[in-house]
Amino acid sequence: MLAFGALLVGAGAYFATNSALTLYAQRQIQGDLFNTLGNQRISLGAFLIRWDGHALQVSHALAPGRTLFSTLSDQGFIASAIGEEDVTDSRGSFEVSDQRFNTCRDQTMKQVIHNAGYVLFKGKLRCAGGGQIPYELAFALKSSNQLGFSIKIDDPRYNRLYLTYASDPDEHFYGFGEQFSKFDLKGQRLPIFVQEQGIGRGLQPLTFGADTVAKSGGSWDATYISVPHYLTSKLRSLVLENSEYMVFDLRKKDRVHVQLFSGEMHGQILYGDTPIQLIKTYTSFMGRMRALPDWILKGAVVGMQGGTQKVRDIWEKLKKMGTPIAAFWLQDWVGQRETSFGKQLWWNWELDEQRYPEFKKLTADLQQAGIRTLGYFSPFLADASRKPGVKRNLFQEAMDHGYFVRNEDGRPYLLQQTDFRAGLIDFTNQEALAWYTQVAEENLIGNGFSGWMADYGEGLPYDARLYSGSTGKDNHNLYPVMWSIFNRNVLDRQQHPEDSVFFMRSGYTGSPYFSSLFWTGDQLVSWDDRDGIKTAVLAMLSSGLSGFSFNHSDIGGYTTIKNPLQSYTRSKELLMRWMELGAFSTVFRTHEGNRPEDNAQFYSDEETLKQFDRMARVYRAWAFYRIQLVKEAARTGVPVMRPLFLQFPQDQQVLDLTYQEFMLGSELLVAPVLDPGHEEVQVYLPAGTWVEAWTGEVFSHQEGQEVTVKTPMGYPAVFYPQGSRVGEMFRKNLKQQGLMPLESVQEACLKVTPACLP
Repeated sequence: MLAFGALLVGAGAYFATNSALTLYAQRQIQGDLFNTLGNQRISLGAFLIRWDGHALQVSHALAPGRTLFSTLSDQGFIASAIGEEDVTDSRGSFEVSDQRFNTCRDQTMKQVIHNAGYVLFKGKLRCAGGGQIPYELAFALKSSNQLGFSIKIDDPRYNRLYLTYASDPDEHFYGFGEQFSKFDLKGQRLPIFVQEQGIGRGLQPLTFGADTVAKSGGSWDATYISVPHYLTSKLRSLVLENSEYMVFDLRKKDRVHVQLFSGEMHGQILYGDTPIQLIKTYTSFMGRMRALPDWILKGAVVGMQGGTQKVRDIWEKLKKMGTPIAAFWLQDWVGQRETSFGKQLWWNWELDEQRYPEFKKLTADLQQAGIRTLGYFSPFLADASRKPGVKRNLFQEAMDHGYFVRNEDGRPYLLQQTDFRAGLIDFTNQEALAWYTQVAEENLIGNGFSGWMADYGEGLPYDARLYSGSTGKDNHNLYPVMWSIFNRNVLDRQQHPEDSVFFMRSGYTGSPYFSSLFWTGDQLVSWDDRDGIKTAVLAMLSSGLSGFSFNHSDIGGYTTIKNPLQSYTRSKELLMRWMELGAFSTVFRTHEGNRPEDNAQFYSDEETLKQFDRMARVYRAWAFYRIQLVKEAARTGVPVMRPLFLQFPQDQQVLDLTYQEFMLGSELLVAPVLDPGHEEVQVYLPAGTWVEAWTGEVFSHQEGQEVTVKTPMGYPAVFYPQGSRVGEMFRKNLKQQGLMPLESVQEACLKVTPACLP
């Protein structure tokens, strides 16, 4: 106990000290406004730009009473500085601090130039060290719903840019890529920087321990998918097109403050009359995901490790039950090693024939049964010289040919990964690109995989040097996009690329266009809202707002911790409830976790196996609608899983909902069980008439209402609007599969013959 107490005291001192430093470094930069420019009223297509001598406003002809963008009256809205950042990283987690010099706060507006296609404002910024620097603010019409803007500081020494504009105190901000801890970002300071989500993410003492050992505890805002795009409850939406490190500071109620590590800022202001229209507009130019093949949407993706015989044994059990299976995902096809973190893979992308003997026969037998196989892949390579039976040491080949990203000294940048180091492929090197493509085609496609987990992508070091001459500073946020492009190109070289998938955890602006599917990464095997099952729901809902239309989570979570102070291992109840969540996600896929022997697995006993079979059948029961939603998303960018405010933007009650409930398209409302020991949930139903799917009970109210729903294991709360053809078909499919509660089955049966059931 003494050691544990000392640990907590140390944690308290650590966070207190760093909080003081953080607050000093995170102050907003804004000055006074001086105007010598007369009133302006300029139309660019349907957009209207107004300058009244005090503030700049943007509106749209279709909603002239709604302001899309506005600066604060009589306050400077552009500032700049010379900055020098310090970036440290450990195993994909990053810390960024910044030192500023000669900040230029006070702003003048002096000149405007415009024609039919653009408008240019010019002025100067007054600097703390004396003197002034010129700036330009330009607006350009992109489409009827898109207004582009750019800000440029006309002095190359100034590499920091700050933009401040107005926000309503009651405005809710959603999006920014994939967020795990908070859905509404109002009141927060949010860096836009892809990285590991971290272990614990503020859950103590786990986070402190992970930081102490490996600086990998993470924080509430750490995310694999970080995107400078949002939409709000006031139907405002803005996206920045930069890839440099930036921060959206929403801590003050009346403003948004953007900090950018560049002297140029490029972005767009979007117009839409609904949140869904804003998503359609955003994805129309940033890119939409392509429709998933039907096969992955019709059954479970069974995550297995352990070798050929184990796969056959589990398959035989599932076959006897008639479980709908889309694929077996065999993460350990390359072999498995034991590390301090648990069971990890040999990052040498060739089949481990000792672990998977007669692999071709296994895949052929599965294929004959209509079941695909999926593998695992990443942009990392590790030394496999000590691996038994290795044929090609790909790590050494990459070292010999210079295919890894390099450090400042020009040597291969080998990154620590638990107990071993690994090199990261340099995708700006065309020879490396061609070589790694050949590796993927020979060892993934050549072994019959219909796709793979494309892991990592978020860990390019900030000080890395790339073959192209650029740096990690320039490309850190873009590396996940390069990784997605690489995987897309591997598929596109095949005869039927539309029939395969790869699923990624990292991403940035542009990633959806190239990627097949995403998953939410490495959640803790827990119920908590810092790093557990609740964060997976938030991640799936938030990411869809920025174009990541197809997302899912590891059923049961991934990260297992065995520690004398506190352990986190997957309980049977957590696994079974996560199966229910997975059954109402885009893809239903299990994972054994990093310590399989310490976790409950779907095949651990008869009860978990029956629950797995049941929820795979429930997943299959709404496949007809899921396929429809996937095609709709490919066409419009609107996600499969949706927060309620997308469908009910006028309902103020849904604005504060987070992980509690969500919509599947417009026709199914789901409230999963996310707490242990609970067999009922509170569900908010928007105004209208709703039918509870399991019982057929009808709830009708002219205004929204909260209802209590019984949720015994296997029956998460599901509703549909009365009269919905989708809801009625889903209920019919459940009945045909014998998945309804016994009372409902008896009622239906007795209508046919009183003797049908004992």
